[in-house]
Amino acid sequence: MRRFLTVFLLAPLWLFSSISVHAEESFVVSDIRVQGLQRVSAASVFTSVPINVGDTVDQAAISNAIRSLFRSGNYDDVEIGRDGTVLVVAVVERPSISEIVLEGNKAIKSEALLEGLKGAGLAEGQVFKRSTLETMKLELTRQYVSQGRYDAGIDTEVVSLPRNRVAVNINIDEGNTAAIKHINIVGNKDFSEEELLDLVELSTTGFWSWITSDDKYAKEALAGDLETLKSFYLDRGYLTFAIDSTQVTVTPDRKAVYITINIKEGEVYTVDKVDLSGDLVVKEEQLWPFVLIQSGQTFSQTAVTNSEEWLTKRLGNDGYNFAKVETITDIDQENQTVNLKFFIDPGKRTYVRRIEFDGNSKTADEVLRREMRQMEGAPASSSRIEQSRIRLDRLGYFKDAKVETLEVPGSDDQIDIKYKVEEQPSGSIGASIGYSQDSGIIFGANVQQDNVLGTGKQVGIGLNKSRYMTNVRFSYTNPYYTEDGVSRGFSVFYRKADLSEINVSNYTTNTLGTSMNFSYPIKETERVGYSFTYTNTEIEAGDFAVQEIFASPRADSDFINHYYDSEFAGNVNGVSTYAQAELPKTFDPVANADLLTPPTQPGFIDLYGNEFNDFTFTTSWSQSTLNRGRMATRGASQSLALEVTIPGSDLEFYKLTYTGQVFLPITNNWIVRLRGDLGYGDGFGDVEELPFFQNFYSGGFGSVRGFKSNTLGPRSTPALRYDRGQAVVAVCSQTDVDNSVSNCSVVGQAKQLDDKFSYIASDGSFNASSVDNKPDPFGGNLLVEASVELLFPLPFIKDQSSIRSAFYFDVGNVFSTDCRATQVNCTNFDMDELRYSVGVGMTWITGFGPLTFSYSKPMNESEYDETENFQFSLGRSF
Repeated sequence: MRRFLTVFLLAPLWLFSSISVHAEESFVVSDIRVQGLQRVSAASVFTSVPINVGDTVDQAAISNAIRSLFRSGNYDDVEIGRDGTVLVVAVVERPSISEIVLEGNKAIKSEALLEGLKGAGLAEGQVFKRSTLETMKLELTRQYVSQGRYDAGIDTEVVSLPRNRVAVNINIDEGNTAAIKHINIVGNKDFSEEELLDLVELSTTGFWSWITSDDKYAKEALAGDLETLKSFYLDRGYLTFAIDSTQVTVTPDRKAVYITINIKEGEVYTVDKVDLSGDLVVKEEQLWPFVLIQSGQTFSQTAVTNSEEWLTKRLGNDGYNFAKVETITDIDQENQTVNLKFFIDPGKRTYVRRIEFDGNSKTADEVLRREMRQMEGAPASSSRIEQSRIRLDRLGYFKDAKVETLEVPGSDDQIDIKYKVEEQPSGSIGASIGYSQDSGIIFGANVQQDNVLGTGKQVGIGLNKSRYMTNVRFSYTNPYYTEDGVSRGFSVFYRKADLSEINVSNYTTNTLGTSMNFSYPIKETERVGYSFTYTNTEIEAGDFAVQEIFASPRADSDFINHYYDSEFAGNVNGVSTYAQAELPKTFDPVANADLLTPPTQPGFIDLYGNEFNDFTFTTSWSQSTLNRGRMATRGASQSLALEVTIPGSDLEFYKLTYTGQVFLPITNNWIVRLRGDLGYGDGFGDVEELPFFQNFYSGGFGSVRGFKSNTLGPRSTPALRYDRGQAVVAVCSQTDVDNSVSNCSVVGQAKQLDDKFSYIASDGSFNASSVDNKPDPFGGNLLVEASVELLFPLPFIKDQSSIRSAFYFDVGNVFSTDCRATQVNCTNFDMDELRYSVGVGMTWITGFGPLTFSYSKPMNESEYDETENFQFSLGRSF
């Protein structure tokens, strides 16, 4: 017997059956030997075989062990025999899958197909089972048929590879989606077929079907449309509405589909009574406001479902997080009425045992815990749990914040709450460069940390320089200066701005200041703030500062006749010019003041000087229910601020501003945004007007798009063209609407004063072609702006979170209540002077900051307005 078994073990495995069949006598197993393994471990075999050393086995036990090994799915063949008292297990392993290759699929992505194959047991590294492959082939075919691809075909190929491996090739012919040729609704009486077909997504082939694919049949789409029809009738009181049957017929060539839907409308039912029943752990009067359907109303399934959801949430706010609300309907078919009873099963009241945080490797637990509105040991409130998550999301330290409620083992009235966060960089160190049409190239260097050492405190040091502004700042903010959420911050700053570079009158401000601010929460979504600011402001008026800033005298006929015998030389470039034999070399306006006409009204610097030390106090109120800090799509925000100088200041003025926005969803992707901005300022005490460097401006991004930045509203009175205390070059007594100058007289020596002038010819003629004597935007003390935007998703872009596109209508302007007689385009508030524009814009959040484009069409520009159809900016969104 031993000789025979030895010879068998050296023979092919298929010969082994002769021993296993005749091994009928029982024996005690002294050892177990496994043969034929290549990649499966011996331990897995021992685990699958229900026989151990020392067991007495017979033929029945061996048969049971064979079946157990086959059930593991790892083997194509299994044989068990004996060598004396040694149990010998010989196996032939099934091959492993080395790779799966998909070809031809477009309608279903490879990732989705591979995930489905993996769930069915076909994945790289797993044991290959041909039966599973055949099953998946049928399932894939069914999936394509459900999409209307009746001519789809699936071919599979299994290629053997060395070391007992195989490669599975799946070749897919997706075919073509059958087009819907006709949809017929049978049984409708109260609503026309056209009205019902307008509700569903599927339709017959139309002009735009090649883009929308709404004529392509899909089983899931049809199921969704049937639910839409059912909801339509149930929300209108057709409580017994039913879809009796649906027939989908495919033409023999499998290219066309005919759909017939048989419905039974039934009758309209009215709600007779509405009751609350069950265990009312919350006072009944507190629950009724959440019941959205009342006696006498037409039955609406949506109102019933929403009532169930709101009642459940209300119970959850009191700690009944596992409450269930079920609606019981009692239908009276004779009177066509229905009684509704909301049955409440609150379950046990749950309490929060522990709140944990996961993922905050840098941010201290304390920073997260102070945002909690749900406390440990308190009843678990679903609204407070969610509000706590939202507050974590708004911190800006995390990419995402999620919450889980975990049952406490051994307790049916306690839960643990775990907030999972994913941290993101909350600071930056480095240099930046940007560009906008308003500011030109913007250079910046900054150190900004919004979460210093994980404490939640903010520190910033920055230097930014653009075409018109140099800005240096240092700021510090502690958002939890006190435990109840009072914030405190301070800053030191220096700004130098040349306003002539951004379409504003010719002057430069040098401002050095410091401020301290406090902010107090008064509600969950509201705060009040106070700040105290000191500024030292120095105004540098340019050589040609406008009359409202620095008034200059005017020359009259006596002035010209005194210096030379003028002779009209003709018209050059549309400007009246003069010539004379000898030109004066110098002119002192102080010594010869009697030859000049004094200005009709002094400028601001004439009255108040050019350097001011001001102390301002600002109080503000803000409210925000936005769903996110940037690119919000839900909620609203508004703020109101009053800035006023306090005693000890060189100037006395105040400014009141309001800004607000609200998002009104139409669908999940189409949203209306309304925005409004108002501002008013004025002087008081010894100051009769708002300082000109505090004026409001309008036009451009964030204002009225389609008009150049800051160019709307009042214009200044142009300065006279001479260099004070030096040689007079020219006097222009009139500026026309088209910004050309006229009535210009040569009254000085022949030289070029600056790049705003050309030269004076030897004959005394004055070339005015390069004179910039137009009135500059001057701003005003009253601002009115608003806009309506329709936010819409861009096609072919799946992730819309970093892109915003909108059609918009902008309206607004800036006005002045202190217009001077010589100012151009200056009015008090007048509805007829509001400017309008329409357009389309897009903002894209890039790694460099928001990149914004817009194309606008101004609708009622005046002769003084400067338009700009295409506008863009890097670093500002709309």
